[in-house]
Amino acid sequence: MGSIALNLDRQLDERMLALGVRACDLEETFVRSGGHGGQNVNKTSTCVMLVHRPTGVQVKCQETRQQGLNRTLARRLLLDKLEAAQKRQAIAERDRVEKIRRQKRKRSKGAKNRMLADKAHQSGKKAARRTVSSE
Repeated sequence: MGSIALNLDRQLDERMLALGVRACDLEETFVRSGGHGGQNVNKTSTCVMLVHRPTGVQVKCQETRQQGLNRTLARRLLLDKLEAAQKRQAIAERDRVEKIRRQKRKRSKGAKNRMLADKAHQSGKKAARRTVSSE
């Protein structure tokens, strides 16, 4: 049982390192849980709240009646949120770069000819709408 917990802690530490999250950036508070659990829930602070100070991401975990396990689960949830935010940011940046690349790309000859033909057609329609002078 102890080796499993050590393995989970090591995996969490590796994930934190990969995401650039330091333990000193986490603000950890313990509060009393609510819901099922009876007297144990009312007397002990098993609910864990984690806040990542640099990003302001907040997580609350009260899955189990064990504070240590809730602490590990809260860290895992926090890392999941931070990872998802980083992925969203990377996707948005990639989309922005791709949009700029599309905008700067030259049109094909056929597309350019169609666009110029459409412009000429529209200007012809507008010219037909002009009032005729009575001279």
